[in-house]
Amino acid sequence: MRIRTDFPYETTREDLRIPLPDGTLLHARVWRPATEEPVPALLEYLPHRLSDWTAPRDWQRHPWYAGHGYVSVRVDVRGHGNSGGRPGDVYDALELADGVAVVNWLAGQSWCSGEVGMFGISWGGSNALRIAALAPEPLKAVVTVCPTDDRYDNDVHYLGGSVLAMDMHAWAATMLAFTARPPDPQYAGPGWRETWLTRLAAVDPLIHTWLAHQTRDAYWQHGSLREDHSTVRAAVLAVGGWHDPYRDTVLRLVEHLPHERVRGLIGPWSHQYPDHGLPGPAIGFLQETLRWWDHHLKGRDTGIMSEPLLRSWISDSHPPATVYDELPGRWVGDDAWPSPHVTPLTYALQGPPVRVRSPQRAGLDAGRFLPLGNDADLPPDQRTEDALSACFDFPVPEGAPVDILGRPRVRLALTPHARTGQVVARLCDVAPDGSSTLVTRGALNLATRHGPDRTEPCRPGESEEIAFDLNGIGHSFPAGHRIRLALSSAYWPWIWPRPDADGFTLDPTACALTLPVRSAPGQEPAITFEQPEQSAPLGVSHPATLDEPRPERLIVRDVAKGLWRLEADPGYGGTRLHPDGLEYTEDAVESYTIQEDDPLSARTRSEWTIRLHRPELAWDVTIETRSEIACTADAFLTSDELVCKEGREVVFHRTWEKRIARTAG
Repeated sequence: MRIRTDFPYETTREDLRIPLPDGTLLHARVWRPATEEPVPALLEYLPHRLSDWTAPRDWQRHPWYAGHGYVSVRVDVRGHGNSGGRPGDVYDALELADGVAVVNWLAGQSWCSGEVGMFGISWGGSNALRIAALAPEPLKAVVTVCPTDDRYDNDVHYLGGSVLAMDMHAWAATMLAFTARPPDPQYAGPGWRETWLTRLAAVDPLIHTWLAHQTRDAYWQHGSLREDHSTVRAAVLAVGGWHDPYRDTVLRLVEHLPHERVRGLIGPWSHQYPDHGLPGPAIGFLQETLRWWDHHLKGRDTGIMSEPLLRSWISDSHPPATVYDELPGRWVGDDAWPSPHVTPLTYALQGPPVRVRSPQRAGLDAGRFLPLGNDADLPPDQRTEDALSACFDFPVPEGAPVDILGRPRVRLALTPHARTGQVVARLCDVAPDGSSTLVTRGALNLATRHGPDRTEPCRPGESEEIAFDLNGIGHSFPAGHRIRLALSSAYWPWIWPRPDADGFTLDPTACALTLPVRSAPGQEPAITFEQPEQSAPLGVSHPATLDEPRPERLIVRDVAKGLWRLEADPGYGGTRLHPDGLEYTEDAVESYTIQEDDPLSARTRSEWTIRLHRPELAWDVTIETRSEIACTADAFLTSDELVCKEGREVVFHRTWEKRIARTAG
């Protein structure tokens, strides 16, 4: 990573308040180039606290853009950080309307040329897309990294119609803790405590709403661009990684947006920016985005729109591991999507009927749903998972490898043994030594087999044909390896098990796996990127502590009881000391337990502790949360507790107990 300090422009930084139409003030941090000439503004808009939580990341990017002639602005969403107002639901109408107001406010400032771009990753990237769909006139261009265009089935809530046990609960629990963090008196002033207590009174665990909508209804359709991509008028550079669960959004955007104002980029990365995302190779992402901004906001011909519509990484075969510094492979370019260079190759399954009734622990080696590049994030060797599944292998013949790019698809003829159930399909690359590397996967809740917007019970004993896609991927299967399709009826703790979970019988002779095989179009043009660079870091330090490091992922088995427990540390950052004097500490642990033969034994638990301390102001605040979900055959049972302290004094304490009917979930 090159640290850049020699910018074309000197820069300044200031914090200010942006007024909204209802009088609410949003906290903004603005980096500006030292010039009298009005320049375009770039906006990053999300709730994750610009004064501390995202501050290290912000300093890598915003000063860099300012140094290249843009006003770069980071704004906290209403009700978060040091912004005014009360917190709301994720991407709710007020949050998006506020974002439109911020875009218009920026365009009207004397230092702005009237042209605005938006960028961000995850929540910030999704907000950029959703605000672009509202089409504020000044918003001309967007760079969206790891975004979602489908809140129901391409986010942290549901997968193939099944409740995401791991990330729906974990993220709801995280947001309960995050939303409870107070304004910082150094930036919010003496009214911070009153603002904090007002916010806390409005807090309600998001899990209540998310579990109350178990099909793709109007709640999920709001803010889901998949409903109508044509509402986006700005130019969109859509960026994702093959190890990020949201990467299919990039494929849909390049398919549905007009080619003259969209480009897609998918690398080998996890849920991180491409200039330091793991697995590598990392790229000079800021330089690439500068080409985008200069073209669309300053009218310069940078050649960015002459790049292929979709630039994507095809990974070479690699041994299984939970983290990689860099993967082997190559960049390819396609000028259309679906690409004319990709053709379906169908493999027919063979063999007699097979009963698939996976133990409930199947899925413990799935890896983290939202990997961030930590040491234990990615799936380990899949041989244990394969042993709990029905597997069908297809040898890769001698000669050219089988390169795939896009979404594999399975067509299955199965007979369910209960009124509900699930099918999980994994595509693996099996080496000659037997090691099995997960390539991609998909799932289907059989109750939503006719569409995610409705449920229909299965008819036990009656055969039915179903089909569904796996997540998109770029991968090369070499000669001598085997392409493995592994099918299971459980995948804990990624997806919540259905109550009866009696599995299904598969008729292989009526089943097929279809791969999107890419053939190189003769001499492909070379796709290259500059080396990664960023602006100088903020200078946050991470002091050593006496605490024993907690394993990132630990699987515990109670042999006598047949009980399995996965303990996970999300690893967001531990203790850090900021240069402005703030001491910020957070500690979190998640656990997922299940008995091997009992789907109703499933339990999730998340505990958070966050402390914010400013010794010079004698300010010391702690937030503690506990969140749990259990289940019966017909209901989810949620339990949440929030305790907030100032010093040793408890200033807020509330518990929630909720029973939510199981419908599709």
